[in-house]
Amino acid sequence: MTIAPHTPTLLEVRELDLTSDAIEETSHLQRHFGRREVLFFTICTVVGVDTIGAVASGGAQAFTWLLVFTLIFFVPSGLVFAELGSAFPEEGGPYLWTRLAFGRYVGGVNNFLYWITNPVWMGGTLAIAAAATWGTFFGDGPELGTAAFYTLGLLFIWTGTLAAILSFSVGKWIPITGAFARFIMLGFFTISVIVFAAQNGANGVSGGDFIPSGMSDIKIGFVGLAAVIMFNYVGFELPSTAGDEMKDAQKDVPAAIFKTGIFAFLLYAVPVLGILVVLPVDQVTGLGGFIDALKSVFTVYGGSVAEDGTVELTGAGAFLGGGMALLFILCLLSSGTAWLMGSDRAMAVSGYDGAAPRYLGRFSPRFGTPVRVNVLSGLLATGVLIGAHEISDGDVAKYFGAVLGIAVSTTLISYIAVFPALWKLRSKFPDHPRPFRAPWAPFLSILLTGLIVVATIQILLPGIGDEWFGEGYAPDGWTQDEKWKYFATEALPLASFLIAGSLFYVAGKKTRADTGEAAIAAAKAEGAAAE
Repeated sequence: MTIAPHTPTLLEVRELDLTSDAIEETSHLQRHFGRREVLFFTICTVVGVDTIGAVASGGAQAFTWLLVFTLIFFVPSGLVFAELGSAFPEEGGPYLWTRLAFGRYVGGVNNFLYWITNPVWMGGTLAIAAAATWGTFFGDGPELGTAAFYTLGLLFIWTGTLAAILSFSVGKWIPITGAFARFIMLGFFTISVIVFAAQNGANGVSGGDFIPSGMSDIKIGFVGLAAVIMFNYVGFELPSTAGDEMKDAQKDVPAAIFKTGIFAFLLYAVPVLGILVVLPVDQVTGLGGFIDALKSVFTVYGGSVAEDGTVELTGAGAFLGGGMALLFILCLLSSGTAWLMGSDRAMAVSGYDGAAPRYLGRFSPRFGTPVRVNVLSGLLATGVLIGAHEISDGDVAKYFGAVLGIAVSTTLISYIAVFPALWKLRSKFPDHPRPFRAPWAPFLSILLTGLIVVATIQILLPGIGDEWFGEGYAPDGWTQDEKWKYFATEALPLASFLIAGSLFYVAGKKTRADTGEAAIAAAKAEGAAAE
């Protein structure tokens, strides 16, 4: 059932400082985002299977760090977004919260980072991982020929983009099927790991490997894993970017966050542990860790592992392995699609709110989606796909890590203004209704922001404070002599994003001027038309 669009009240117009363009665009939104859709959407945004291998490549201590960050980051962030998403449920989510807390400039630049990382991620790590998975199970290896790589990559990107363009009543089925694909794939993988271990024993880690042997191990483990684990653990807030499209955000957001938290921990922890049991740590890579483990495990149904580690699946093993590979690609696609749906909406909101070009702040009257931003995201993802392939000369494994680093750093930086918004909005709007109230708001804001800042610095300068780019700190595939090249691949895109976000804000000057009485008059007219 579709519920009529929400018309902002005069109180909301004044309290939220809405523009008259915001009144116009929200009238195009279609409210059919119910509790089931919010739950599956949140699962797809939080549980990203592309980084399971990157976490497992840290060895047994990666599992220990996963547990630590569940307690100090994952649970606290869930509490933060349960309050913000239910207290301020209007369209735009994290953009709106940061804008209300710190002003349109901070909100706009922060939102640009929040948005731009998703085309980079879609065209970089997700498309590359999808191509590598296809080549591993249906080709001669993870590195495809140029024509095959581009065919698969472009099909992947534009399928996700089309789903984001279509009305949510249609596009929502990719996140829904993606959530079920995670349950089936990771559940069957877990069962198969148990069978594999019973037949072949544990080839990977032992119990003592889970405990760091000293301060050096702790430092290296934190630098190598903190950022990617936190990257895995963000996304609770994304459904709130479609707040005005929800049927009952104040009830559905907290419920979805708490349920997703349980599912997400299990869907990360169990596969990581399974990889560590099946594969020797020195064979686990960021790009192929999970799919290599998947292929090895499925030899229990038919196939063999050679002495050099080469895996060949036959019979039922090849059939089941191929099916799981397709589910893995669907999981990748649903992650990218869900994030495009959400972040594109946030960018469109900043467009009609005066923090980005008004051209981008349009919602289609037919689909109720930000089509212009959707298309721009698809084009940017295509550019990243082509650039990553051409720069690397087909060495996708090396640049998978570099592009992942850009996506991780840009994403984490965009939360530097979001987490403090909880504390700021508590003081700025003390009497605002809060259906869910997070405990220890100042502590949560400081803790989460501090973790984000430290992790971001270590992405840009791995090992700084101890031994920058030294042994144990340099990312896979990079040498000490390449530290400045690595820094450039991370810092230059980030700097360009910050500049572009500022230019977007400048472009919204005319829209920003149309607030106050003009917006109130527009709200009155819209309300009269609705009656």
